[in-house]
Order: sequence, then structure tokens, then C-alpha cells
Amino acid sequence: MMVRMKISAVVTALFSLMLVASPLMGQEPVTAAADVEALFHSKDPRLDAMKQVAYHIERDLLETGHWELADRYLTERYIQHNPNAASGLAGVVKYFANAPRKPIPAKTGLKIVSVTAEGDLVTVASVREYKDPKDPAKSYTSTWFDMWRIKDGKADEHWDCAMRN
Repeated sequence: MMVRMKISAVVTALFSLMLVASPLMGQEPVTAAADVEALFHSKDPRLDAMKQVAYHIERDLLETGHWELADRYLTERYIQHNPNAASGLAGVVKYFANAPRKPIPAKTGLKIVSVTAEGDLVTVASVREYKDPKDPAKSYTSTWFDMWRIKDGKADEHWDCAMRN
């Protein structure tokens, strides 16, 4: 009986420790694909063209701030579901007007996890790093996504997981 009580006490103590310590155990970090460029290609020519539109939006517009090129990749009516940016080509360009500009690299430097294309939609999942609200000296990763509806070779509609600023 005494052995059984000791085992029970040890199991209870270990279980309690796991519950208390579990918030201290971190999530697995989100990591980018080894070959990000390959994610933006498909053997299907139509899906490949759609993925290339998403690639240029990611690299030329979002990564390097060359919004003067936006009309190459976005339709005039560009429907925006991000609650912080207005719809329309002019609206999204205005939203990013103060984005820093950098030279467009030969390959993107963005940390992309996956790119999927189906029907007329392309979804890009990327690594997002955030400051830990409990300890601002630390950070953690999560996944961001952007999804575009491609129409006539340009993005016509956009969704992401942004919340109001």
C-alpha cells in the first residue's frame, strides 16, 4: 500500500509539473521552405502563371516597396479584404505609400512556407515573427497568409489575416 501511495504521489507530482511547466515549453518554430523560388512554379502553365503573379506581388511590391509597378500585377478594381487598406488599385497603393523601397533582388528574401494554387486562387503562407507580449526580449514565429484571386493575369481580390490597426 505504501509503495502504491509513493508511486501515486510521484505520478501526481510529475503531472502537476508538466501542467505548470507546459506554458514554458515553446511551440515548434515556423520555418521557410528550403527552395522558396520553386514554390512559385507549377508544371501546369496556368497555375504557374498565377503563382508568378503572386511571386511578383510578394517580391516586387511587398518585399521591396516598388508600388509604382502595382498596375502590372493588380487590377484596377482590386477588391481588398484587409480591414486596413481600401479596395482599388489606388487604395492599396496609397496604403503602402510610405513603404521603404529597396532594389528588387534576383530572388526573394521572404521566408515562404508554402504556395498553393487551385482554380483561380493562389495562397502564400509565410513566416511571421512577433514579440512575445509576456517578455518583449523574446520573439516567436507564426504563419501569415495572403490569398489572391487571379483574373486575366492580375490579382483581382485579396485576403489575409490582418486585424484592424
